[in-house]
Amino acid sequence: MPTETETDIDQLLQTRFGKRSFRSGQRAVIERLLDGKSAAAIFPTGGGKSLCYQLPAVLLDGLTLVVSPLLALMREQVDELNAAGIAAARLDSTLPADEARQVMQDVRGGKTKLLYVAPERFFNERFREFIGGVPVALFAIDEAHCISQWGHNFRPDYLKLAKIARQLGAERVLALTATATPAVLDDIRREFSIAPEDAVQTPFYRSNLTIRFSLCDAATRDQQLIERLENQPRQPTLVYVSLQKTAERVAELLENAGLPARAYHAGLDDDVRRDVQDWFMQSDEAIVVATIAFGMGIDKSNIRAIYHYNPSKSLENLAQEIGRAGRDGEPALCETLLVPEDRVVLENFPYGDTPGIASVRKFVELLVGQPERFFVSYYTLAYETDMRDSVVRTLLTYLELEEIIEATAPRYETYKFKPRVSSSDILKHFDDERRTFASSVLALTVKKKIWFEISLPQAANRLKCDRSRIVKMLDYFAEQGWVELQASGLVHGYRNLKPITDIDLLAQELYQYALDREIGELTRLDELFQLMCSEQCQSAALSEHFGQSLDAACGRCSACVGAAITELPEPSYPQMGDSALTAIRRLSKEHPEQLGDARQQARFLCGLSSPKLIRARLTRDPMYGCCSAIPFDRVIEALVG
Repeated sequence: MPTETETDIDQLLQTRFGKRSFRSGQRAVIERLLDGKSAAAIFPTGGGKSLCYQLPAVLLDGLTLVVSPLLALMREQVDELNAAGIAAARLDSTLPADEARQVMQDVRGGKTKLLYVAPERFFNERFREFIGGVPVALFAIDEAHCISQWGHNFRPDYLKLAKIARQLGAERVLALTATATPAVLDDIRREFSIAPEDAVQTPFYRSNLTIRFSLCDAATRDQQLIERLENQPRQPTLVYVSLQKTAERVAELLENAGLPARAYHAGLDDDVRRDVQDWFMQSDEAIVVATIAFGMGIDKSNIRAIYHYNPSKSLENLAQEIGRAGRDGEPALCETLLVPEDRVVLENFPYGDTPGIASVRKFVELLVGQPERFFVSYYTLAYETDMRDSVVRTLLTYLELEEIIEATAPRYETYKFKPRVSSSDILKHFDDERRTFASSVLALTVKKKIWFEISLPQAANRLKCDRSRIVKMLDYFAEQGWVELQASGLVHGYRNLKPITDIDLLAQELYQYALDREIGELTRLDELFQLMCSEQCQSAALSEHFGQSLDAACGRCSACVGAAITELPEPSYPQMGDSALTAIRRLSKEHPEQLGDARQQARFLCGLSSPKLIRARLTRDPMYGCCSAIPFDRVIEALVG
């Protein structure tokens, strides 16, 4: 006899979600959540992770809060859920102020069952204040592998999610990912207190996907890609590339060959990206040439082919990208057209993130002497240390892991609003002390062209009150529709746990940490190239990487059909010319702050930007990137040799 819960979820599956049966692993995850347990779902891309929180959300009392870095997923799933009569909403940077205000009102009123937000939303003190008063029945974290600092896509923001879940009093947590190695899964379970038996993992291998790796050279790859696309039926296809400019060039190449192709990358306007995405979703023959910015969260079941014009960055990335093909269970081809020289571009990504020792020491110096509680701007810190924003955040996270500092709530330094009614119309809604306070807040604003601005630190000091009272007052103005409110000047709060007594020692530790991360990224690239050249079943090797063994070889990959690359020819790299050396010596004398050491100079020559290079407009210099086809370590060697 089925239990009442089993009857409920089976009926819901059909009536609200239009599905006849659960996919592998879905029921096990859902039942654990409905029993009040936290769980992890490790399903391959396209394995149906979203249903694991969508269905329980309908049955649970309280809000299901879904954290995802994928705006496309948020938009698509919210539309689908609302069409199915399930109240869902999203809060993201693209939402107009009026819509965002309505979303918050509906959540607060209990009308909304699912709310989708990006991890960065928790930096917003207005959101933290708002969500803190809402009962959270389920806290779902998509792309949960981002929590692991040694995973392939570590995002410092994710490390804070476990603490945020506890602060919100979330009744249960669900961590979802398609690409967790055993070590990464251990990190996920530890951070979110998930029992081993509540981590549900389904088979990684999908028998309908054929993976192939074909050796090419740069001169013939374009023609090989065109021939493959012309010789297959017109069908939904993705072509992945490493760089935005490559996406534009290859899309134009395919269009000129009479193929229905369009480019997609993060450098395009939001409207253009949305248009390309919608075109692809509605077409049965569209070809999108894209960086990895495309595809995450896109649930198109009939993608029949995926070509990697440039290799992936790691086995995890490869698994995620090919997993977008054949979600309908029908056969699909996933082929990499490997040009050995492409490795240079892939290696340059981690090299570009690794700061020099001088930058790291500057970072430590800026933290020394801070009061017990302090606030920093990632943007300002990145510029002053000449490190990318993501690197600054990663180093701060390392200091948190070492319990040197502890993150506290972020805040905005400046608020601005555009009035919709007069000040007198606002003040007539208040009496006595509240009217006096509201009047004082309005009096401390400074009028610009259209907007009024107020500096919260200055206003709190003048009014001798906590800044949160001013924020609540401004939020109330916005909720009533009296003003359109915006916040700016985001700063992140920290608390010193123990003093930094040896600047040089800590700087060296952080520098070594950055180097270790660089080595980790290069090792992942080595693993990928080893797979592409393996003479053993490549499908089995990929599954083994994720902790799963196949009973037999797949019989279809390059190795199984006797077409393995086996050995890569020595790449043909250009030599670093005297003109590059002459130019960098001259420029380093003119710009010692930006080009003072060999790593900074190598980054300039290889076309790897940094905040100070951009601010000094050195990225516009004709010699910038002149050595982008040469391996970074060879450029370093030429500079110090």
